[in-house]
Amino acid sequence: MSDFVQSLRLWFAPQKIRDEGETPDYRFSLANERTFLAWLRTALALVGGGFAVDQFLPDLRWGVRVGLALALLAAGVLCSLRAVNHWVRCERAMRRGEDLPSSRFPAVLSLAVAAVALAMVLLVVFGRAGR
Repeated sequence: MSDFVQSLRLWFAPQKIRDEGETPDYRFSLANERTFLAWLRTALALVGGGFAVDQFLPDLRWGVRVGLALALLAAGVLCSLRAVNHWVRCERAMRRGEDLPSSRFPAVLSLAVAAVALAMVLLVVFGRAGR
């Protein structure tokens, strides 16, 4: 638990990461930053998709519409939090000369998005619930 708390503190004080290990090749740090930004773009797309489902599919039954929208919004929130966590963990590993951390999050996120997409495909194929 203390490692998580230390990592969480580094979210708001990234300059403290420089106290660890050696400075990696700048290309790796910049690649880590680009990955962080890609995660944020994904999070924004998920949040936008959640709002789009809620606002532009009024013919769906309320529970279905809200369920799909909340699933996308929750995925967006988790993705944005994971972005900064992943950036910190990778930056620390590079400075320490360790292997980059592995994660199950990409698989979980892709399964969640696939589940929402499958639900929407079924709604399109079999008609909208609530008409």
